[in-house]
Amino acid sequence: MDYTTKELIAAFIARDLHDGENIVVGANLPVPRAGVLLAHLHHGPNMTIGLSATQTSLLKEPVLQPFKYNRDFRAARWAESYMLHHETFDSPKLISDVFFVGGIQIDRFGNSNLIGVGRDYRRLRFRGPGAIGTTTMTVYTKRYYLYLNSHDPRVLVERCDFVTAFGWGAGGADARTRLGLPGGGPKYCITPLCVFDFEEEDKRMRLKSVHPGVTVEQVLARTGFKPVVPAKVGETEPPTAEEIAILRQRVDVEGVLRS
Repeated sequence: MDYTTKELIAAFIARDLHDGENIVVGANLPVPRAGVLLAHLHHGPNMTIGLSATQTSLLKEPVLQPFKYNRDFRAARWAESYMLHHETFDSPKLISDVFFVGGIQIDRFGNSNLIGVGRDYRRLRFRGPGAIGTTTMTVYTKRYYLYLNSHDPRVLVERCDFVTAFGWGAGGADARTRLGLPGGGPKYCITPLCVFDFEEEDKRMRLKSVHPGVTVEQVLARTGFKPVVPAKVGETEPPTAEEIAILRQRVDVEGVLRS
């Protein structure tokens, strides 16, 4: 069965989400958003889905609106409720089960940087979009997933120049509890080549699986730090025919994940 890497990742995300969970997806993350919607339509009718500061159920929508970039509040047409932006990101009451975070840099302990690249904040070599609420959301969520559009040593770095979403700090299973952070921290870092998880004791990034057609050596050559590599690394499970059908016929009719 033909499928793209983006469809593979969407299916991987969907399988790790559970019915009844409260899941929030930020702006401009089309692949995680597809994974969340796939889970909702496939096995999560009681999920609460947060898109663009709206909360809704999409089970009865035969085909969803285009979602490549979420710069407006188009999702509000399905909304059962909505939240004001400043109230959403300033309130510890917003505790979700799942959140998704990108980064222009992500380091070996799962810290994420959306500020910029360069040691001097006044003279950045590259300026990112800013934290955009991720600093708060990654604290008040039970677990979150790091997602990257590219797997490159400039992105997966030994140490972030700035930290907008605190992962596991400088390492250690107690890195978050020492700071009094209530959330569970990052669970996976998902890239176009592989899936990383985090070693239990020191919380270094560990290679969980490589995507079909990718080798461990290719992953290591394009990673800017040395991850933990188990003796046996599995392959990311491909999507099923049913998952592909839901993605292409209901979630992603435009073919964003196939582009």
